Amino acid sequence: MHKQHIIDALHTLKTQKPLVVNITNYVVMNNTANALLALGASPIMAHSRQEMTDMMSIAGALVINIGTLDSEWIERMAFAIEQANIHHKVVVLDPVGCGASTLRTNTSRRFAKLADRLIIRGNSSEIIALAGENAKSKGVDALDSSQDAIKAAITLTEVFAANVVISGATDYIINKATKGKPVTIFALDNDHSMMSLITGMGCSLSALTGAFAAVGETTGLAAAAILGIVGEIAAEKAKGPGSLQVAILDTLYSLEKAEINERLKLTAIDASGWIIG
Repeated sequence: MHKQHIIDALHTLKTQKPLVVNITNYVVMNNTANALLALGASPIMAHSRQEMTDMMSIAGALVINIGTLDSEWIERMAFAIEQANIHHKVVVLDPVGCGASTLRTNTSRRFAKLADRLIIRGNSSEIIALAGENAKSKGVDALDSSQDAIKAAITLTEVFAANVVISGATDYIINKATKGKPVTIFALDNDHSMMSLITGMGCSLSALTGAFAAVGETTGLAAAAILGIVGEIAAEKAKGPGSLQVAILDTLYSLEKAEINERLKLTAIDASGWIIG
């Protein structure tokens, strides 16, 4: 069922080619725009407050990435989230370096509280810090395991009514409880260690999460699964991080449903990490 969900979401994305507004950091603008284009979405890296009302009226989703924060960008991002709310669009929040500084932590919490329809995508230490717990990090790099962040992610689903994606060697996708349905947790084991040597891989995942949200796939599962599978396939062709980056773009473009069916490694678990399905 989940394989078909991912395949159907990818087909819808390629058919609709949704516009995704990205207010993201200077380091990864090119990377994330190329990833969105390769997948089949239409990226725009819009930052001006003066055009954000127009942009959010036509966009499918908003991606907020706080990687290169300053006081001017913070207010631009807050205004963009407000416009996304007005137009009933999903906001994907990437709380880069949350926990590394008071500014990043407070800004991440402000944005999470502000967004009406929210997906949070971060590494384990960012998720733990966002939930108000003690995290281990070195700048923007996580020192906690992704499994360590599950309980914090569940807290975020409750506090901010958000779906949460924790990136790591194993990705965890935690979806908020709804009427008649408890919190759901999936462990995704598609990954390659060399992906961590390319800057902005997590940022690209946040952007892809926004693209899928724009076509109605708001769990975060499709984006995480596809980028993980793509990374595995690309690593089989690459000689190092440089060629891997190019191979990831090529594989995002050419990914077939048979590869998703063959490679997806997805397990349902409970909050303690026990396999339940």
